[in-house]
Amino acid sequence: MSRAQVRGPTQAPIGTGEHLPGRFVYLADRSPDEVVLAEPAHKGWRDVTRAELNERVLAVAAGLVARGVGPGDRVALMSPTRVEWTIADLAILSAGGITIPLYDTSSAGQCRRILDDAGAKLAFAATAELADRLEDAGASEVLVFDDSGLAELTDDGAVEFTPEVGRRIGNLRQDDIATVVYTSGTTGGPKGCVLTHRNLVWTVRQTQAHLHAAIGQGGSVLQLLPLAHIFARLIQFVCLDAGLRVGFVRTSEPAHDIRAFSPTFLLAVPRLLEKVFESTRARASGVRRPLFDWAVSAGQDWAGADRPGPLLRTRRAAADLLVYRQVRNALGGRVQYGMSGGAPLATELARFYQAARIPILEGYGLTETTAPATVNTPGRQRIGTVGTPLPGVEIRIDGDGEILVRGGNVFGGYHRGGDQQVDRSEFDDDWFRTGDLGMLDDAGFLRIHDRKKDLIVTANGKNVAPAPLEQRVESSDIVSQAMVVGDRRPFVAALVTLDDDELRAFAERHGIDGDPEGIRHHELVRREVQRAVDHANEHVSRAESIRAFTILDRQFTESDQELTPILKLRRSKIAEHFAKEIDAIYA
Repeated sequence: MSRAQVRGPTQAPIGTGEHLPGRFVYLADRSPDEVVLAEPAHKGWRDVTRAELNERVLAVAAGLVARGVGPGDRVALMSPTRVEWTIADLAILSAGGITIPLYDTSSAGQCRRILDDAGAKLAFAATAELADRLEDAGASEVLVFDDSGLAELTDDGAVEFTPEVGRRIGNLRQDDIATVVYTSGTTGGPKGCVLTHRNLVWTVRQTQAHLHAAIGQGGSVLQLLPLAHIFARLIQFVCLDAGLRVGFVRTSEPAHDIRAFSPTFLLAVPRLLEKVFESTRARASGVRRPLFDWAVSAGQDWAGADRPGPLLRTRRAAADLLVYRQVRNALGGRVQYGMSGGAPLATELARFYQAARIPILEGYGLTETTAPATVNTPGRQRIGTVGTPLPGVEIRIDGDGEILVRGGNVFGGYHRGGDQQVDRSEFDDDWFRTGDLGMLDDAGFLRIHDRKKDLIVTANGKNVAPAPLEQRVESSDIVSQAMVVGDRRPFVAALVTLDDDELRAFAERHGIDGDPEGIRHHELVRREVQRAVDHANEHVSRAESIRAFTILDRQFTESDQELTPILKLRRSKIAEHFAKEIDAIYA
């Protein structure tokens, strides 16, 4: 039976004046020699203790004060994930400022809209190229990491302004705004989510309590995701507070850095997990491919069984020797748990990692909920769900299936430009309307169906959730991406892109010659995609099934604004760019 509402465990307490800048100063005083960061070095990584991190943060904060940044002033931060991002962010908060994160992939136009709305006084950029982009967007003063921007601030602050930073940290209140994080705008323009110091410290504490068995002192995590996204940033705060060693990638090949760093905890989005699977599969070419497929099937059966019997356990042990040990080695050999968010994780992929003895703890949340609202835990995990609520968080399913959230992690509203007012139109009393559709099972685990705004309503009036169909089509080796279409159309169809490496391997196995264009539209390739579509259609009614598809000549890309920085589909933009292909399906 499904449930209409569920509440998480009793919330872990936080002090009335507690906030993250104060926490980090306190922890640096209590455990100064504890290693909490690992910054890239010439050979490997150089460890950074709490005391050193605190000293560097306070020095940059003092420099911000010297530059005229006052309490409540907004400071933009545009950089890929690197150690300077973390130091600058903590320094802004310590100076009483408000961090405005910007993705390093954002265009000048996107930056301008955010800067105009937020009203940033100062900006950080990783490179000269990003600084030029910010200046084109209207930023008046930009400090560049690659041009010793942090060192310049440190010199500015010197000793003179350090006492003022201490006073500002002491004067911070939990209701003070800490950051305004702009959504990626999958269904419209980005909106600034106003998050307070209470939102941050409360969510950090509840996440630690919920995941204490997976995030423990002495572990390590390698930052792979954009810190401009609240998911990566919040979990980094959790890890720093808990005493994990947080590392940063050194090279342009993260796979190499993962093996070298050997993290114990893996923070990922589904696409990263897919890439690890695909690279492992790609190495199993020729006669090894059937063995790989058998091993994956054996692991899937084992992971999907409530109580695996002797035969399943034997098959899984053999599969471990053939495949799963390679997966663990590719991730450094020490990963105990992974955490996935930002987009749905395919059930088959979750079972693959479960069989590899790397449980992926899938969670659910939004920028508006300071990232996690529900998460699977080591002690309570159901594959195919996004877990149970964090302590102090409540989940309610409305009459139309919409998910509502209430708790200390929920933001106060959206920023409204220069008047600094907030928009609470998405609230029902204290409940935030997420816009997502889901259900609660009998044990209180949340299952996500789709975005409410993404629902397709066919010309016959049938409501169709596209995401589950897309996931199942994408489970095919040869398919890279899929987007379901059909709103106000007579039937459901799909746009499909193909994986280039898998397409070449498929052509070799089947003796298909010709140029990539000819291979892409070969009848055997279409049959393979049709099998993926048939697999997706097995799980829905005929009215919801995909009746037609077209294979596109290119991938959906972030540079064409068809994907968000965490690789979610921007459906309206894709529909605009491939309007001719969609019209041809229904012609």
